[in-house]
Amino acid sequence: MTDGTPRPAMEPPKREDETGPPLRPAIIAAVVVGALGVLYVLISGLGASTTGALSSYAVGDMRAFRSAQDAPPQPRTTLVRADGTELTLADKRGKILLVNFWATWCAPCVEEMPYLDTLQARYGSDDFEVVAISMDRTREEAADFLERHALTHLALYHDPSLTAAFAVGAPGLPVTVLYDRFGEEIGRLQGDAKWASDDAFALIEAAIERY
Repeated sequence: MTDGTPRPAMEPPKREDETGPPLRPAIIAAVVVGALGVLYVLISGLGASTTGALSSYAVGDMRAFRSAQDAPPQPRTTLVRADGTELTLADKRGKILLVNFWATWCAPCVEEMPYLDTLQARYGSDDFEVVAISMDRTREEAADFLERHALTHLALYHDPSLTAAFAVGAPGLPVTVLYDRFGEEIGRLQGDAKWASDDAFALIEAAIERY
């Protein structure tokens, strides 16, 4: 029974799918995004384990090794072998190179040369070479030093311009720079080091495997 007063029209009840934004698609989207994020992390971790920097090997005798950041390009300096033939480091592309800048007048250099000779004896191959570049005034000084100390596994490389060490930004001698097969710097170690140690072997083996 009514009193004649018109009543406001009642809105029809809302359906379930009109009460708010659709939840099911949002949940599905969140799950997909989360799965993609996990997959990205896993892939990134795998890449880092095979091609990443060698900072994790900067321990023990290699604790002074630093991975490259904004490294200068590999020097194009002309080097001279014992027999007088000339080359540049670019001629050795395809190998991992451990380039050591040294001189006979540098006491720390003299101390680490036997270690570098042992490293070359152990790993020298088509995949790896220790390239010890003499910064002495003459090639003969370096050749005489290698002969007197029976460093038979290191080839003689001399920089007659005495500029290669400066080109890599070395503040002094010795400095050792590790290059990949394309001539890009992987990292470096300033000062002398025990390159015939287990820590050094682990670093070089990782470089050969990853780069």
